[in-house]
Amino acid sequence: MSSLSIILQFPLLVILLAGIMGLLVGSFLNVVIYRLPIMMQRGWRQECETFLELPISKHEPEIFNLSLPHSHCPQCEQGIKAYQNIPVLSYLFLRGKCANCGTNIAIRYPFVEALTSVLSMVAAYQLGGQLATVFALLLTWVLIALSGIDFDQQLLPDSITLPVMWLGLFLSLLHIFTDPYSSIIGAIAGYLILWSIYQLFKLLTGKEGMGYGDFKLLALFGAWLGWQYLPLIIMLSSLVGAVVGLSMIVFRGQDKSIPIPFGPYLAVAGWIALLWGESLNAFYLSYVGLQ
Repeated sequence: MSSLSIILQFPLLVILLAGIMGLLVGSFLNVVIYRLPIMMQRGWRQECETFLELPISKHEPEIFNLSLPHSHCPQCEQGIKAYQNIPVLSYLFLRGKCANCGTNIAIRYPFVEALTSVLSMVAAYQLGGQLATVFALLLTWVLIALSGIDFDQQLLPDSITLPVMWLGLFLSLLHIFTDPYSSIIGAIAGYLILWSIYQLFKLLTGKEGMGYGDFKLLALFGAWLGWQYLPLIIMLSSLVGAVVGLSMIVFRGQDKSIPIPFGPYLAVAGWIALLWGESLNAFYLSYVGLQ
């Protein structure tokens, strides 16, 4: 009997392994959330300078990607040692401060690590030991990264969204989550639904109500889950977005003119649909008398 077969016989072990993997991946997602937008901005600047035949900026470090330069304190620039970079535990051990200069470490770092671990365990618990669970974990991690970037920069990078959308279309050929017909229609419909709302809103108000990244994210969910789940995702994301947006305006006094990223709400709704969409769809259809 293989090691994998033994692991799959113990659901709690699968959940535990997913949680540990989530902690490790969450640490990497912190890097992606912070560095990828900077990498994109530098790339755009270089493209503009090249197009306009301007001197290429030299004030930025030559190497800046997801692996280099190595993790360091932004205040004292002291490198972070391996034992100081253990997800969540190092933050607690260091009491949330840099070991060298005592600068506070942002709480978001252990939060993202813990959140990734918890959501990974929930996905493993809900789906169990099957091949679909592996891809559900991957999508969970992608959604956390996209949500973090959109929350910070109001940006959903094509370098993440589009490859994952294509992966969803490929998985449909294996009938993982949905079938090819539903996946293709879902990707097309997901994009066109929000694109149409965007165009109508712009026509009526002269303003842009959302970004193109939101269209692609909904297309991603259409590709992964099929067109049947799009109404549920749109309804849930709109509900969550409305509640959070109104709460921020009422309780935090946020200016109504300040844009609120829609990507995190889409991500939450899509993740819920991934794990519980079939039950929620059945409940809704039963409630309206269509089933």
